[in-house]
Amino acid sequence: MQITAMAGRDDSSMRRYIARRLALIVPTVLVASIVVFAVMRVLPGDVVLVILSGSGESAVSPEAREALQEELGLNDPLHVQYGRWLWSMVNGEFGGNSLESREPIRSIIGRQLPITLLLTGYTILLSVFVSLPLGVLAAARRNRWPDYAVRMVTLGGLALPNLWVALLVILGLLVFFSWSPPVIYSAPWSDPWNHIQMLAWPVMILAWEHSSHLVRVTRSGMLDALSQVYVTTARSKGLQEYAVLLRHAFRNALIPAITTLGLLFGSLLSGALVLETMFGLPGIGRGLVQAALSRDYPVIQSLATLLVLLSLVVNLAVDLVYKLIDPRISEGT
Repeated sequence: MQITAMAGRDDSSMRRYIARRLALIVPTVLVASIVVFAVMRVLPGDVVLVILSGSGESAVSPEAREALQEELGLNDPLHVQYGRWLWSMVNGEFGGNSLESREPIRSIIGRQLPITLLLTGYTILLSVFVSLPLGVLAAARRNRWPDYAVRMVTLGGLALPNLWVALLVILGLLVFFSWSPPVIYSAPWSDPWNHIQMLAWPVMILAWEHSSHLVRVTRSGMLDALSQVYVTTARSKGLQEYAVLLRHAFRNALIPAITTLGLLFGSLLSGALVLETMFGLPGIGRGLVQAALSRDYPVIQSLATLLVLLSLVVNLAVDLVYKLIDPRISEGT
């Protein structure tokens, strides 16, 4: 009975914690949307000129410019424009329509978001699959050749910018193999081979950087865990080394690794923005770049706010995973 009561209190406490965190997401996203809205209004450029002239440089008649501004609602006060856009985010329109193409932003998100999520998901899976075993290996073989080899590889991932690596990859494929990734995106269920060819290189480039961070954090966590008294006690009881590493040290080393993985999610989205553009992936990153070039305010505001929301949800998920790995962690910490 006592155990059941304690489990009930834990469940109630967890529900309250999740409710508090979800409540905090709302003002955070609201502040982020205000910042994005304000930044877009102070940047140089005029979406009306871009639409009318195609380049933003040619002269257009004041009458045509004024008529298009009125049609797009750009003559309204800023607080009216923000309120209209915010209401469209709440009522399911996700920002209304694109100023340039007049396409509903809901359709743009529905087309671009799955591609970015696939790229992000593939990168996280590959990073975890590679980094955790290498981190454990480097810690178990500290100051031996496997440790030195892992540290050298991760040093390159940390030091080399994704943009530079992507350029070398594209040039290398063209020069040495006379081949380049496909330029037309295909979903994994429609053309799996084309899908793999198009996403393989950006996934590997992003995973190299993120795996490098995770390997070093995992190695440090393992070394710290292996120096604890409970590990010495486990070894003194005659347990096999693999049991000491995986059952005792690895679980505690997972917590800082998961923390790092959650923090890297934001940088992964920014890296995806660059690589989506370079490899021609029609995801949210590329959509943001195209919208920024045309000064398509609603699209930029909606996509940027969506990315902020995704980052907050991932951070919440990371905190919940903490409790699954180590129930001793308090919800208030």
